[in-house]
Amino acid sequence: SFSTKMMMIRQCYQPSSSSSLSLSLTTHTTMLSLTATTLKSSIFSPFTHGLSSHSITRPVNPKPFTINDSLIPASSRQAPAKQQLYQPFRPPPSPIPPKFRSLDAAGKIEVLADRMGLWFEYAPLISSLYTEGFTPPTIEEFTGLSGVEQNRLIVGAQVRDSLVQSGAKPELIAAFDTGGAELLYEIRLLSTIQRVAAAEYIVDKEFDAKGAQDLARAIKDYPHRRGDVGFGDFDYNLPGDCLSFMLYRKSREHKSTSELRTTLLEQALEVAVTEKAKKAVTRELHGESNEERAKEEEIKIIRVPVVRLRFGEVAGASSVVVLPVCKAEEGEEKLNEAPMEFEAGGEFGVVEAEKEWSRWVVLPGWDPVVAVRKGGVAVSFRDDRKVLPWNGKEEAIMVVTDREKKTVEAEDGYYLVVTESGMKLERGSVLKERGVGESLGMVVLVVRPPRDDDDDWQINDEDWD
Repeated sequence: SFSTKMMMIRQCYQPSSSSSLSLSLTTHTTMLSLTATTLKSSIFSPFTHGLSSHSITRPVNPKPFTINDSLIPASSRQAPAKQQLYQPFRPPPSPIPPKFRSLDAAGKIEVLADRMGLWFEYAPLISSLYTEGFTPPTIEEFTGLSGVEQNRLIVGAQVRDSLVQSGAKPELIAAFDTGGAELLYEIRLLSTIQRVAAAEYIVDKEFDAKGAQDLARAIKDYPHRRGDVGFGDFDYNLPGDCLSFMLYRKSREHKSTSELRTTLLEQALEVAVTEKAKKAVTRELHGESNEERAKEEEIKIIRVPVVRLRFGEVAGASSVVVLPVCKAEEGEEKLNEAPMEFEAGGEFGVVEAEKEWSRWVVLPGWDPVVAVRKGGVAVSFRDDRKVLPWNGKEEAIMVVTDREKKTVEAEDGYYLVVTESGMKLERGSVLKERGVGESLGMVVLVVRPPRDDDDDWQINDEDWD
């Protein structure tokens, strides 16, 4: 065997008992003295099996010889001790309480079956059993905890640990000692700072699991509502205002005479925190003037398509349109300098323009864009809030304009004009009231940039459940 061979090799290379090696080191400043005697070992004996041998003569009593350390190569000298950089791996502390760490699988199942201790103490035992090969159905069979309950306990314990690590008040943590798994589970998708604020609000308002879920959804949903009516009247850092804004927004989906609308507004007013939020809800609750409402409804009737470009949409389009691009801050003069005529031709669809231009954009072959045969241009804006007459979303946009249609004719259309604050879109009826008959061009399309969370930014019920 391999081990037997290794033993034989070691015995073979072991020096005989008669062999000796004496080493004496005498240090005089930088001098070393080394004395060696003859080594005798059977393995180093000369071969005499039919082969000619040559005698090797060595002095019987060799004299000591000295070696100057300056002759020793630098690589052979002993290097100074270096600081140990390697640090041994230290596993993170076990989430299992000390009193449960010595339990085997049977003991852990017994603790879970009898619900021994507080929920956040035995919750880590479930994950421990998972690592030992147990499945949720098996644990449910032995302990009576369904898979949903197991997940709720595990996640709830993790959320509680994050509250503890964030330095939350002990009395806040203690408020979830009994039945806190269901409440903490609902705020799992929030950040640590948001969790602390939400937990304090849940305890203060004595919310149940449904109330905690609505609160978490309101906080998570609020940033995506930028640009909605009343968005700036509520404080995102306050859970109460987030919840109030959600109720306020839902109320606007119902008719003014609806009883449900009134109920939602009353609830929004009850949970609102800041005075600005309370005023916004009160104004909506008691109604606004007919003139303001009519103006708002008029703005909602938008005759301009507003689309959001999707990632990969240009690559997957069957046809595309190439347009010159101008920056809004460059002004009217730069807009007029953009090429008026450009077309794609040849077997490869090479675009040729009447003049050189440095910036171009490729858009899918949408009907409004394709209809612009001549004079089309895309004007880029950094912030849509100062450009659009309706609610903006605080993001960049690109406005496709037909410079062949500069005359203001359609009252329900939108035109690109220059004001004291720069370029912006204005409704045709508004321009006619001001006596404005010419514009930079008629707006045919407003394009928003791609966004990762645009397709499904709202958290659906399945994800929450």
